[in-house]
Amino acid sequence: MGLTGLFLVSFLVVHVGINACIFFNDNGETFNAAAHFMATNPIIRIMEIGLFLGLLLHVFQALTLTLENKKARPIAYAIVKGSANSSWYSRSMGILGSLLLLFLVVHLGNFWIGTKMAQFNGTINEHNTFDELREVFSKWYFVIIYLIGVFSLMYHLLHGFQSAFQTLGVNHKKYTPAIKKVGIWFSVIVCLLFAAMPITMFLGIIK
Repeated sequence: MGLTGLFLVSFLVVHVGINACIFFNDNGETFNAAAHFMATNPIIRIMEIGLFLGLLLHVFQALTLTLENKKARPIAYAIVKGSANSSWYSRSMGILGSLLLLFLVVHLGNFWIGTKMAQFNGTINEHNTFDELREVFSKWYFVIIYLIGVFSLMYHLLHGFQSAFQTLGVNHKKYTPAIKKVGIWFSVIVCLLFAAMPITMFLGIIK
C-alpha cells in the first residue's frame, strides 16, 4: 500500500508540472507541447500502463485492508472517540478515496479518452488538449466537481504521504516530524496548483 501510494505521488509531481504550463498564458502553446510529448513518447506510454496497474493495485489493497480490519473486529467498539489520537481525514481515507475514484472517472472521460481517440485515429498532432480544458472549465459544474476532487486529494495526501513512509518502516523521532512537514507542504502546494487551473480558466484569467 505504501509503495503504490508513493508511486502515485511521483505521478502527481509530473502531472501538476504539465498542468502548470497553462500559467504561461500563451494560448496553450507550452501546455499542448508538454501534453503532446506525454501522449506520443513511447517510454511515457509504457509507464502509463504501470500507472494504471499501480492505481488498480492501490484501490484493491485499500479494499482488502478495509475488509481485513472489519474481520479483525467484527464487533465494533461501544464508544469511539477517534479525535483523541487521530485526525478526521486519517479516519476518512475510505470516503476520500471513493470521492477520488469518482473524480478520476470524470477526469478520464473529459481528457484521457479524447487523447486516446486522437491517437487511434492518427490525429494526435492536431489534437488540442488546451481547447478541451477551456471547453470543460467553462462549465461551473465541472469546476465544482474538480475542486471537490482536488480537496479530497489534498486530505488523502495529508494522511497518506506520511503514512506510506511509516508503513515502509521509516518511523523515527528524528525523521518522522520532517516527513510530516514535507507531506503537508507537498499536499497543499500540489493541490493548490491543481485547483488554480479550473478556477483561473473559468474566470477567464487564463485564455
